[in-house]
Amino acid sequence: KNNLNPESIEDISAAYVYGSTAYEDDAHAKGEIDSINTRLYAGDPELKDIYDAGRKTSLEHFEVIYKILGTTFNHYFFESEVANAGIEVVKKGLKEGIFEESDGAVVYKGEKKGLHTRVFLTSKGTPTYETKELGLDKTKFEKEKLTHSVIITANEQDGFFKVVLAAMEEVLPSVASNTEHVSHGMMQLVGGKMSSRKGNVITGESLIADMRERAYKKMEERSLGDAKHDVADAVAVAAIKYEVLKQGTGKNIVFDPDASLSFEGDSGPYLQYAHVRALSILRKAKEATLPALTNDSEVPNIVTTLERLLYRFPQVIERAQHEHEPHHITTFLTELASAFNSWYANEKIIDESDKTSAYKVGLVSAFALTMKRGLNVLGIRTPEVM
Repeated sequence: KNNLNPESIEDISAAYVYGSTAYEDDAHAKGEIDSINTRLYAGDPELKDIYDAGRKTSLEHFEVIYKILGTTFNHYFFESEVANAGIEVVKKGLKEGIFEESDGAVVYKGEKKGLHTRVFLTSKGTPTYETKELGLDKTKFEKEKLTHSVIITANEQDGFFKVVLAAMEEVLPSVASNTEHVSHGMMQLVGGKMSSRKGNVITGESLIADMRERAYKKMEERSLGDAKHDVADAVAVAAIKYEVLKQGTGKNIVFDPDASLSFEGDSGPYLQYAHVRALSILRKAKEATLPALTNDSEVPNIVTTLERLLYRFPQVIERAQHEHEPHHITTFLTELASAFNSWYANEKIIDESDKTSAYKVGLVSAFALTMKRGLNVLGIRTPEVM
């Protein structure tokens, strides 16, 4: 009745908030929404056009965000495509006594494992998120021949996944034994926790746009030419990603826009800037007349903190992967950048009269490569100028 356009992402967002609020507050609306949901799963042709239009708009908008963030996926699994697989799993589990009927619905009683009961099929026979999750995990392992799967969600889903994984252990044991759930915290801004269902949310696009504008202003006086906009994008995304990833997994993130854009330390742009500084040194070194770095090149007598840190890089990456804790990498790279800046401030690196100069330049090259690889692991781009 408000003439909302399914091809407008803003209208879809407004409708989502409106419908979600009505579902919670209005019994009549809840009944209508449940009816529409049942018709959708039954493939009602009357709903096809508006469903397809809204779905197309949503997916296209996701792609815009993914491009900005540098995110790509091998496959997309849609609820509508995995729901039937999940229903088959639950119905089989019902026959085997793993699931039970309760007031016409099909439930898994998690109390037997110290958890709680959750509904997998409603009394109308429609699958819940729990059932669709089972279908998704089964399909993923079949399609990709996975050896291991890590599911990442907000920590608000911890209770959900404890029950789902408990049920999975009984109905899909080979999948469950190779699946784990890792949760992250919520981003905290002024006004407390955000919820897309209630509408009190700062969108990803608005946050990125704000950070891009701040980054652009920060570099106003720098002579970057046509590259300035692209660099501002890279710096904005780096600021956001670093602030998220530097927190321990599961902890909430307190986002400070000004601190996140600092070039002085403990930020994504600080690491990018250290990398840019190293590239500048390497460009100057190419213009100098220095002997090539070989096994016979002279090496300084003292082993520096920079060298000790560079040596640890593979161990840090392995630990972060094993523990699912990206903050080990952000901490390491910040220490590495600090060590490089201190070393750089106290050393004359390019000196044609210094027999160790070739080694020092080689050390700068090793730092630049390590920083680039470390940032790449975090999904952060490394501009060549800033």
